[in-house]
Amino acid sequence: MLQGIAVSQGIGLGRVMLLEEHSLAFDFSRSGGAQAERQRFHLAAESFRTHTARQVEQLRMCAGYEDSLILESHIDMACDPDLMDQVDRLIDEGACAEQAVQEACDGYIEIFSQSHDELTRLRAEDLRDVRSALLSILLGVEKPGLCQAPRGTVLVAKELSPSVMSGIDKENIVGIITETGGMVSHSSILARALGIPTVCGVAGAAAKLQKNSFVIVDGTRGEVICSPAANVIADYNQRREAFMAQRSRMKYFINRKTLSASGEEYSLACNITMPGGAARAAAVGADGVGLFRTEYLFMNRQTPPDEEEQFAAYTQALEGAEGRPVTIRTLDVGGDKNTPCLALPQEENPFLGLRGIRWCLANPEVFSVQLRALLRAGAEGSLRVMLPMVSALAELRQTKELLAKAAAQLTAQGVPHRAELPLGVMIETPAAALMADQLAQEADFFSIGTNDLTSYIMACDRGNPQVAELYHPLQPPLLRSLQHIIRCARQAGIPVTVCGEAAADHRMLPLLMAFGATGFSVPAGELLELRHVLSHWTLKDAQQLARQALDMDSPQQVEALLTEYQEEE
Repeated sequence: MLQGIAVSQGIGLGRVMLLEEHSLAFDFSRSGGAQAERQRFHLAAESFRTHTARQVEQLRMCAGYEDSLILESHIDMACDPDLMDQVDRLIDEGACAEQAVQEACDGYIEIFSQSHDELTRLRAEDLRDVRSALLSILLGVEKPGLCQAPRGTVLVAKELSPSVMSGIDKENIVGIITETGGMVSHSSILARALGIPTVCGVAGAAAKLQKNSFVIVDGTRGEVICSPAANVIADYNQRREAFMAQRSRMKYFINRKTLSASGEEYSLACNITMPGGAARAAAVGADGVGLFRTEYLFMNRQTPPDEEEQFAAYTQALEGAEGRPVTIRTLDVGGDKNTPCLALPQEENPFLGLRGIRWCLANPEVFSVQLRALLRAGAEGSLRVMLPMVSALAELRQTKELLAKAAAQLTAQGVPHRAELPLGVMIETPAAALMADQLAQEADFFSIGTNDLTSYIMACDRGNPQVAELYHPLQPPLLRSLQHIIRCARQAGIPVTVCGEAAADHRMLPLLMAFGATGFSVPAGELLELRHVLSHWTLKDAQQLARQALDMDSPQQVEALLTEYQEEE
């Protein structure tokens, strides 16, 4: 048996197909002049855009609109004027088209790869895919295709790019095994969207698994069973049927109220990164959008989106939500979210620098454009505004002043808008946690960002392996902070949603219920399972468990308690 990372649940049984990448080695010399090489590059870029656009449409039919945006972003990257100018400059300096593409892409890949932000690192993965595609076109090398894969195929590769994933026929591919990748890689996201059991991070898989050998992929446990005996195959066939039956039962929870076993009702919303994600949230029965990350509207472009473009994006999200509330987080840049069009300052310690609401208030000319667009979109549906990285009450008050000023401008210009918008605070700094009682008096709602809150409370960088063990959702200091934040919100009579990774952690749910959370915001793929898990807990049982958990002095003790309690259940 081989062990890896479970990234897409389910069980697949089939025969191995080894996917091998063709060599992209090239001769650094060039036969033509700069003009000829530039022409080769631009023709390759145009060919890439045309081919990728077809792949996007194919992926959209199989995986849905928002997940197809993963591949659509590749077109934006290949068309990025800065990247194209850099390639042209390198060609003018004597490089062949292949060398210029490789060097230009590698520079950006290195920058993105060094980020501690997972979403930024994903851009490095995407750019590697773009680089590979452009080089393949320039060299006349065909990318590996999967259209000929027979039914019952288990795909094995060192890594799978989103562009290769777009060609997968989910009727024929029953499982995926890769040597690299993890939960948040774009290929894993697409595997989940396609519903294909997938295990990543299986060391040496391509060498250890032989072509046409029979294997079982357990995407729930992260296991690969090689050459299984007949009784093992029979056992896993039963498990697969049970899993499919369970997945079918999850459909019961579409468009249902989110109720605990004792009758308490919760709001269950989805996190999205692009406007089209709101429609998918509505399709799976979410109560709305709990977090729309607007910084992705600003990425991969030379200039920030203007008021009209932002207004259109926010209106699209509201339309997709079909009347459900949409919570839009204002621009959250800085830290390691590199956004070239905003010319962010270079800082020694950007995580403690000008980021989130601090940057917005320091750049009111950009922030006011967003606020105007939000006020205008607010007239089109149920829109709420949320401020990231708040660390002082003054930041909330200054934003209210800017919102009022923007509303007055729109009124004077006769532009339809909503006079006031519900304004909430994302609690993700220790300062906001400690000041939660005062913030709750002036905010309309709270949303707890547990990812940054955990890092800041534990003073640890989760990307640093030497201290990564400190980044744990069951750390006692974090649990006590969550209890305090939620208590302050409830005492002030405002709703409080949890939207970080902890919101989708089944172990955390009873604790968050007990603390008094009124809602959760999670990726669309997690929503139905979460609604199912919540339906099995009574508030009394959750409170009993929470009292014991708060007495523990280590995350390992809390984890052992939760495991024991849930096994008894």
